[in-house]
Amino acid sequence: MMNTGYVRPRTLEDALAFLAENSGKTRIVAGGTDVMVDLRAGTLKTDYLLDVSRLQALRGIEIIGNDLSVGAAATLSEIYNSAILEAHAPALQKSAVNFASKQIRNVATIGGNVAHCSPCGDTLPALAIHEARAVLSSPAGERQVPIEAIASGPYMCALPQNEIITRFILKPATVAFADFQKIGRRKELAVARMSMAYMADKDAEGRICFFRFALGACTPTPQRNHRIEAMLTGQIPDAARIWEAGRVLAEDTIAVTGRRASAVYKESAIQGLFMRMVYPLV
Repeated sequence: MMNTGYVRPRTLEDALAFLAENSGKTRIVAGGTDVMVDLRAGTLKTDYLLDVSRLQALRGIEIIGNDLSVGAAATLSEIYNSAILEAHAPALQKSAVNFASKQIRNVATIGGNVAHCSPCGDTLPALAIHEARAVLSSPAGERQVPIEAIASGPYMCALPQNEIITRFILKPATVAFADFQKIGRRKELAVARMSMAYMADKDAEGRICFFRFALGACTPTPQRNHRIEAMLTGQIPDAARIWEAGRVLAEDTIAVTGRRASAVYKESAIQGLFMRMVYPLV
C-alpha cells in the first residue's frame, strides 16, 4: 500500500488522460470503502489510485428530458436524501436506507457499488428495474451499456480499464407501489444475503398494469425476472397469486444457482421475502 501513488485529477479530461497513460496500472476510487479494505488486506495490487470523487462531471441527480440522471459519484446518503429519487425511483432511494453504516453511506458512491460487481450490491436490483444504462467515458468518447452488462461474474467487472462510469441513465417512473428489501445475518450493518426491488401500478379495475422486479445477491449477477413480471402483469393480485409467484421465483433462482445445501432455507426465504414485499398490491 505504501508504494501506491494517489492521484486526484481536476477534470474528467485529466482523469481520462491519466488512465490512457497508465492503463492496467491504475484503480479508480471514489468513496474507497471497498478499495481501501482490499489494499490493507493485500488482495489488491495497483500502482496508482485515481480519485474521481470530486469531479463535477460525476455529480448530480436530475431529470434531463425524459431521463433520470444519477451521477456515478453520488453518495448513498445523497441518494437516500434525494427528493427526485423519492418521486421517480423510490426503490433506488430505499436501497440506501440500510446500506452499511451512516459513515459509509456518507462516502460510498453508487458508481463504486456498481463497478465493484458484488452480487450483493444493494443498488443493483433497483437500477435494473429502471432499465438503467451506465454512461462510460474514455478518450474515444462516450458510450452506454445496460447495467446488467457491467459484471461478467461475481466481482468481475467487464469494463475496459480506460473507461470511467460518469453517470447512470434511468427510466423515471411515477408508480403507486415500489420497494427494496433485503435479508442479512442481522438487521443492521449486514451484507445482503438476498435482496429484491420492484415497482408496480394498478389500473382502475385493480389489475396490475405495470410490474418490474429484480433479484439481487442470490445469483452471480443481479437480474430482472421477466417470467415473474409476465406472470403478474394483467392480473388482479391476491395473496394466493403472489405466493405462487414467489414459489416460481424461488424455483427459477435455484435453477440458476444449483441445488445446494442452503436451498431448503433459500427457497422459503425468497418466497417469504417476495410475499412480504409485494403484498401491499393486494
